[in-house]
Amino acid sequence: MPAHVLNGLSVALGVGLIQVLFGSQASLHVAQLVSSGAVFASLADTPTTPTRSWPRVLMAGLLGALSTWVVASLDPHPRALGLAIMALVFISMMTLAWGPRAGPVSFAVILSIVFTMGVPDGTSPWALTGWHLLGSACYLAWSQLTLRGLQARYRSLTLATALQATAQLLRSRAQAMVQGREVDAATQALNTWVRDEAQLAERLQAARDLLFAAPPSERAQRETAILLRVVDLRDILLASRLDLDLLGDDALADRIRSSLAQRLRTLADALDLAQDRLRGVQHPSPPAGPSLSELLGELQTSPRLAPDDLRARLLPALVNRVRHLSDDVSAIHRLLDRSQTDPTLSAAELQLFVAPEGWPLSALRPHLSLASPVLRHALRAGLALGAAYYIGLALPWASHPQWMVLSVAVVLRGNLEQTLSRRNLRVMGTLLGCVIVVGLAQVSSPLLLMLVFLLAVGLAHSFAIERYLVTAVAATVMALLQAHMAHPNTGFPIAERVADTLLGALMAWAFCFVLPSWERRSLPRSLPRLLGALRHYAAESLQASGPTDPASAVRQRLARRQAYDALGVLAAALQRSSFEPRGVQLPLGPLTALLDHGQRLMAHLSMLRLMRLREGPEMAQAEALNALAQANQTLQALLDPQSTGALEAGIEANALAHKQQLLPSEPPTDNALPWLHRRLQVTQLDAARTAASARAALQALREPARG
Repeated sequence: MPAHVLNGLSVALGVGLIQVLFGSQASLHVAQLVSSGAVFASLADTPTTPTRSWPRVLMAGLLGALSTWVVASLDPHPRALGLAIMALVFISMMTLAWGPRAGPVSFAVILSIVFTMGVPDGTSPWALTGWHLLGSACYLAWSQLTLRGLQARYRSLTLATALQATAQLLRSRAQAMVQGREVDAATQALNTWVRDEAQLAERLQAARDLLFAAPPSERAQRETAILLRVVDLRDILLASRLDLDLLGDDALADRIRSSLAQRLRTLADALDLAQDRLRGVQHPSPPAGPSLSELLGELQTSPRLAPDDLRARLLPALVNRVRHLSDDVSAIHRLLDRSQTDPTLSAAELQLFVAPEGWPLSALRPHLSLASPVLRHALRAGLALGAAYYIGLALPWASHPQWMVLSVAVVLRGNLEQTLSRRNLRVMGTLLGCVIVVGLAQVSSPLLLMLVFLLAVGLAHSFAIERYLVTAVAATVMALLQAHMAHPNTGFPIAERVADTLLGALMAWAFCFVLPSWERRSLPRSLPRLLGALRHYAAESLQASGPTDPASAVRQRLARRQAYDALGVLAAALQRSSFEPRGVQLPLGPLTALLDHGQRLMAHLSMLRLMRLREGPEMAQAEALNALAQANQTLQALLDPQSTGALEAGIEANALAHKQQLLPSEPPTDNALPWLHRRLQVTQLDAARTAASARAALQALREPARG
């Protein structure tokens, strides 16, 4: 069971217990009011640590209660209520200045508005606010209790999802190896790789936030060691794409790529077994596949390489990378068997990799300008939801105007890509949910309807991020059942729900073009940061102290994560821009080249770090250190955002003139220094191409948008 599903079950159980408690001690009406406060506070209850969770749940409860009082107080004044909704939505969306962790908190305000507008007349604003606050407080206590009890399980399940994403990335890399080298195939492979990279980065950070804050124990140390292995494995996997272009396009090259791809799939299967074991599903030992010496012999003899074929020099290096991947996968299984305990970073060092927490007011300062996407989205959302409310009042079926507000709120996202995706899934989910409610309308048992309502709460919470279609179906069932329980005599207003959803989805799409935040607005600021992050990682990777020095190793890991994050920002911007109007889309050519060469540069730097870590004393010789220092100096000049590009032409010409001669005659296991020199030269080549692509992209972005 994934962590988000277990979390959803915990949420449903907590809301159900609160409803049962107050239903037995007070009345069904009071129980519904209290459970409503619990539901919008529960939005911020996610699989994380108790110390990170309680401020989020508390803030969601307080902002929800504030919205309750405002909406209930202005309910007799519909026109003023519309203005208040705009203001509340604007405030809630501005909380996104604190990053993604504020997303559930911001939506608590929306849900509170919807719940309050659906409460029958007769409850005073202060009483309604009090009951909602009481429900939020009860849920805060429940979430702290369950989080403490489920911490160990959450850690294991979150680590399992990171392993699952790593296995998927291995399969993506294997698929890219055997795909054709045509432009369309290469673009598709890059897009798939970027998508899987983004998913893995998100899951690795979720695992860091849980595992690196765990109290000391043998289990926590073992799982932390596994996570660090997964991070290193991702590094080596990125390097697996290097040098494959030197294989050529003949039948032998296809055979080599196919064999390497099959080995990656075997390792992915082994990771699947590992993540199953973390979930509690036991399997026999992972399949070993051919040994690496057998793999090398197979590649060299089937079909047989000619004695003068330069590719024979490359094969040991390619197999060596597979060996490193295999070593890390085997180490993960040994850790699961408790037969190995890797040394881990200290608690203080691990905390450096945990996402920041807290709600400093200073985070709002950069977003007090119309150049900020957060401010633009807050204004856009406030106008959209206010318009939805007023239109809902004017419609002939205006008994539930809050549904129009909710439909717009759940569809309208900060960019057009996510809005279009949410629009389609929301409409489909509403239709499916209404079909389910048609069946439930034949049920006369209030207890059964209550259980279905609680199940819908849990499902809507569980899949809000992973599978929004499930959330859309569950949310529709939840909304219709809640309306029916509040007004049993009105039946199930299914037709109205469908109409409100369709109109709300259309409005959300239309409002995407009000104060739009097109990607080309923010990218000119992101590209210099990307070059700076790559430059910093190069400096940390090539410094004399090397990866064996503990302090240096920590700095390298931090620099590496910052570089990955910067590349992820560019990849996400490219994906989002593909859904924007053609006249404002990002320049695809130079930015795709920048992403490609930036990833190659990261791969080269990772290979250099691993060579220094695993090749022994050779890397500490004066010749090696001098070469590293000179290469670092060149990289710092190339990746300087203020660079004019004077070095690039010479590096490009030199690399093209000596492309084949750069392959050393001895395998890296016999003499690593020639391979170090080669790696440094191709690293400088991709750094030059990265810098050139960045300048070309910036030049294209300075051109005025069309339309």
